[in-house]
Amino acid sequence: GVGRQQKKNMIKFTIITCTYNAGHELQRTTDSVLRQTYPEVEHIIQDGCSRDKTLEIASEYKQVSDQESSAHDVIIVSETDGGLYDAMNRGLKRATGDYVVFLNAGDKLPDSDTLEQLAAAIGKATPLPGVLYGDTNIVDDQGRFLHRRRLAPPEKLSWRSFLNGMLVCHQSFYALTSIAKATPYDLRFRLSADVDWCIRVMKEAHRQHRPLLNSHLVLCDYLEGGMSVKNHRASLQERFTVMRRHYGLLPTLFMHFCFIFRAIGKKKREV
Repeated sequence: GVGRQQKKNMIKFTIITCTYNAGHELQRTTDSVLRQTYPEVEHIIQDGCSRDKTLEIASEYKQVSDQESSAHDVIIVSETDGGLYDAMNRGLKRATGDYVVFLNAGDKLPDSDTLEQLAAAIGKATPLPGVLYGDTNIVDDQGRFLHRRRLAPPEKLSWRSFLNGMLVCHQSFYALTSIAKATPYDLRFRLSADVDWCIRVMKEAHRQHRPLLNSHLVLCDYLEGGMSVKNHRASLQERFTVMRRHYGLLPTLFMHFCFIFRAIGKKKREV
């Protein structure tokens, strides 16, 4: 095992998984956290009173994890909430790690040493980066690799980067917990609160003169098709509101015209 003093000096990661009737997807997420070789991990499963086998899977996972030598802290909470982003805020309040990331049921950490490599990427950085980010693989329901995420993370990320779209997947975006807690999700947004949250976290990191660290790692295997894919149009309208708030009306309009032209051009090439 890792000596107590050594453990004390280690970066601790909090992973938050919000679930509601996620019995079909949760296992692959918990399996991927369970096999992390890195010891300093807190995994909060914030459940919205599921009626399927979600809580059974979660408590079995906690039992197995508690028996491991490098036991991670698994915390299971089941309570009614006001939807996904409210559940995320509830999870955030409980987080005690240095960094926090949201991993949905069905998403997973790609390798057993993903968090170990991420901790190594931070090294002895002072001040601690405001955000750690990386790339994302898109996988199918069987966990098979389909392709890299279309939007690739930039070499140098700033809060202005998201004017070009959400260049870093929410699940590959680790926020310094102190900043994350100070900027909870805005519950006025039903579908794009994650975009808004990432931008606000990066703005706050900038204000604190903290770097945003590109880990150059694939940090997540992301299950194809999320909530906003199913509500595509409403999601786009809401995203426009988010972008306008952060970047102003004219830059946002200009970028949207670029998106539309690109989409038309792509359709023409495919015909």
